[in-house]
Amino acid sequence: MSEQPASTTSSRSTRPPEVDRVAASRAAVAARRARASVKTAIASEERSPLDVLDAAIVHPDGPEGTLRITDFLMSLKAIGATKTKEILERLEIAPVKRLGGLGKHQRERLRDFLSERFGQTTPNGRTRLVVLAGPTAVGKGTVARHIRENYPDVLLSVSATTRSPRPDEVDGVDYYFVDDAEFDRMIADHELLEWAKVHNSHRYGTPRAPIEKALGDGRSVLLEIDLQGARQVRAAMPDAVLVFLAPPSWDELVRRLIGRGTESQEEQHRRLATAKVELASQDEFDARVVNTTVGEAAREVVDLMQVRARRPRRAATSSGR
Repeated sequence: MSEQPASTTSSRSTRPPEVDRVAASRAAVAARRARASVKTAIASEERSPLDVLDAAIVHPDGPEGTLRITDFLMSLKAIGATKTKEILERLEIAPVKRLGGLGKHQRERLRDFLSERFGQTTPNGRTRLVVLAGPTAVGKGTVARHIRENYPDVLLSVSATTRSPRPDEVDGVDYYFVDDAEFDRMIADHELLEWAKVHNSHRYGTPRAPIEKALGDGRSVLLEIDLQGARQVRAAMPDAVLVFLAPPSWDELVRRLIGRGTESQEEQHRRLATAKVELASQDEFDARVVNTTVGEAAREVVDLMQVRARRPRRAATSSGR
C-alpha cells in the first residue's frame, strides 16, 4: 500500500477545525463593524480625528489602530479621494498603511496636518471657502440663490460674465454683466481670482477683491463657478473645498437644459457635449452633492460650513454658467 504524500498529510493536519474558521469569520465581521463605527463617529463629528489618532497609537490592534489611513482621511468632512491622495503624498504615507502602524515621523506629520486643518477654519469651526461647480443646467445658480436667501452668514461671490442676462437675472446680484473690453481690462489688472471661456462662447470670472476681503474678515464664502475656474481656485487657494453638484441622472440633466429654453438647439448640443466631459471629472472634487431638490442640495453644501439657516424663503429659478 503506497504512502500518502507528506505535503497532503501536513496540509490536512494544519487546517483549522470548522468551528475555528467560523469563529475567525465572526471576529473579522465584528472588526469591520467596529472600524465602520469609528468612521461614522468621525464623519458625524462625535469623535475628533486627533482623538482617534491617539487611540490608534495606544491600541494599534484595536478598531482605530487597524483603520486604514485612506478610510480615516475620507471620513473627514470635505476630503474625498483626490484630496486624500494629495495629503498622503505630502505626508509621505503609503495608502495601505493603518493608523496603528504609522511610524513616529508619519504620526507627527499627520498630527500637524490635522491641527493645521482645524486651525484654518473660522472661530466657530466653519470652513471658509467652498467652491460649487458642476455641469451645465445642473442647477448651480438655483442652489446658490437658495443659499444666498436662506443662509445670510455665507457670502455668495458674484461672477463677472460677457454673456447677456437671462430674463430673471439682475446685474450685480446674479452676475456683473460686462462687455469684452471691460473683461479684458479686469484680466490685465489682475482683478480676477479665476476666469475661463465656457462652452466655447462667453467668458466668466470671479472678482478677487470681495473674496479676499470676506476671507480676511473671517466670513464663509461660496463660489459658484465652472470646472475650469474650480481648478484655478484650487491652484491659487489649496485650502478651498471643491463640491461637485451632480444631476440625479443624465436624462434629467438633458430635460432641465431643454426645459429652461434659454439656449438655441446648437448651443444645447454644445453644452451637453461639455457636460459629458465635466461629469467625468467628479473625482477631482472633495465632495459630491446630487441636486435632486434645491433645498436639500443647498443644505448639504452649507453643512460643509456648519452654517445655520434662517426661515426658508421661496427658491429662485435656474441660473448658472
